Amino acid sequence: MSERSVWDDLVGQSRVAGYLSAAVEREAVSHAYLFVGPAGAGKKSTARSLACAVICADRGCGRCEACRRVKRGVHADVREVVPLGAATYVVDQIREVIYDVNLAPMEGERTIYIIEAADSFNEAAANAFLKTLEEPPAHVIIVLLATSYEAVLPTIASRCQVVRFRRIAPDEAVGLLIEKTGASQREAVAALAATGGVLVRAREFLNSPPRRLARDHMLATLKDLPVFDEHDTLRAARDLLAAVKAPLDEIKALHAVEVRERTEFVGGSAGKDLAERHKRQLTAREREGVTEVLNIAESWLRDCLVLSQDVGDLVANWDAVDAMEEVAAVMTPAAAVRALSAIKVARRRISYNVSPQLAVEAMLFDIREVLTCPR
Repeated sequence: MSERSVWDDLVGQSRVAGYLSAAVEREAVSHAYLFVGPAGAGKKSTARSLACAVICADRGCGRCEACRRVKRGVHADVREVVPLGAATYVVDQIREVIYDVNLAPMEGERTIYIIEAADSFNEAAANAFLKTLEEPPAHVIIVLLATSYEAVLPTIASRCQVVRFRRIAPDEAVGLLIEKTGASQREAVAALAATGGVLVRAREFLNSPPRRLARDHMLATLKDLPVFDEHDTLRAARDLLAAVKAPLDEIKALHAVEVRERTEFVGGSAGKDLAERHKRQLTAREREGVTEVLNIAESWLRDCLVLSQDVGDLVANWDAVDAMEEVAAVMTPAAAVRALSAIKVARRRISYNVSPQLAVEAMLFDIREVLTCPR
C-alpha cells in the first residue's frame, strides 16, 4: 500500500479507520455493514473510503482516478442510495436496488452500495430487502448508515456487522479542521456551521470556492432582506439556487463523459441506466447544497440571537458580525425563534420533495417578515 491512503483523510475516527483498513488488508471485508453514529461523525466519508480501498488497485491510495471518482460520488460501481419517499424508503425503490445488486459491476470486480438513513426503512421495504442483505452476490458490499442503532429495525441490524462512530466534540472538530487544512479558527468554525458539523464536508467546503461563494450569497441576502421587496426576494432565491448548483457543473461534465463511454462500449441500455442513476445522484447533491445554505441561514440567525444576549463568544460567522449586530440590537428571542422555525419548515418541505426553489422562496419571505418587524 502507498505511504498515504484514503484512511489518512478520515478525521476523528482512527479506531474505525484501523478496523476497516485491517479488514481490507486481510481480505475479510463483510458483505454488509451498519455504520452507526451521530450526524457529522463521518459515516458517509468512511463508507466512501472503504469503497476506495476495495476498488483501488492500491487498496485506497486516494490519488488514482478510481479513488477520486469514488470520493466525488461519481464512480459507476459505487451506488449511493437515499430515500425517495417522504422521509422513508418505498418498496419500489428497494426492489430496484435488489434488481441492480444482481447485475455485474460496470467497471471492476466489486460493487458497493452506500445506503443512507437506514433508520428510514419501513417494515415493507425492510422485508423486501432482507434476503438480499443477508446473502448478496459475492461481488457486492452493502454499507448502511444510521444515526441510532436503536432506530434501525432489528431485522436489518441483525444482518449487518455494526461499526460504531464516536461523537466528536465541537472544540475537537475545530482543532482537527485547523490541523488538516491550515484554516484559521474563525474559518473552521464557519465551515463547520455551514456543513452541519460534518468534518469531511467542512474540509471540502474550505477547498471549494463555489461553495464558499454560495455562503457569501446567503449572508448577503440575509443582510439585505429587510429592505427587499417581493421581486427582490424572489430574485434572491433564484440566485441562491444558482449558486448552489454551480459546484455541480464539474460533476455533470464527468457524468456526460461516463454515459458516452458506457454507451459506446456496452450499449445504449447501459448508458441509459447510468444516465438515470446520475440524475438521481445530482438531485441528491443539489439537495445537500440546499441544506448547506439552510445551515448558513440558521447559524446566522443563531448568531443574531446570541449577540442579542451578549454571548458573542458563541458566534460562528464573524465575517458577517456587523450586519448581525444591527439585527441583534432590535431582535427579541421570540422573533429569532420564528425565523428559525421558517428554516425548519423549509427543511421539512424539501424532505417531502417540495421544489427547493419554492421552499427557499417561502423561507426567505418568512424570514423577511421577521427581520422587518423583529419583535
